[in-house]
Amino acid sequence: MAEFFKVLSEVSRLQIVCCLKSGAKNVTEIIEATDLGQANVSKHLKTLTQAGIVAREQVGVCVYYRIDNPILFGICDLVYDSLLQQAQQQNQQLRSLEMLRQPR
Repeated sequence: MAEFFKVLSEVSRLQIVCCLKSGAKNVTEIIEATDLGQANVSKHLKTLTQAGIVAREQVGVCVYYRIDNPILFGICDLVYDSLLQQAQQQNQQLRSLEMLRQPR
């Protein structure tokens, strides 16, 4: 499990995963969608493929990459919702503190 989350802890890999959420793409499409360099995209796709997160499929001369583990997006949604809730709570605490600082 630690290795799975370690793979996802890299921002560029998360960008690629999010890019593939809408469906399979080739390297050129991924580069255009993420603004990452070709060597960088290729390196991260290799890591994602080795981790079983992404699968590759050759169609003619093109290789397309797709998410191979659909539960990934459910996990990402849970983490996002949790972080959003945490940020909202912190925001509320800051507003409460700000009200205490205001002169009466």
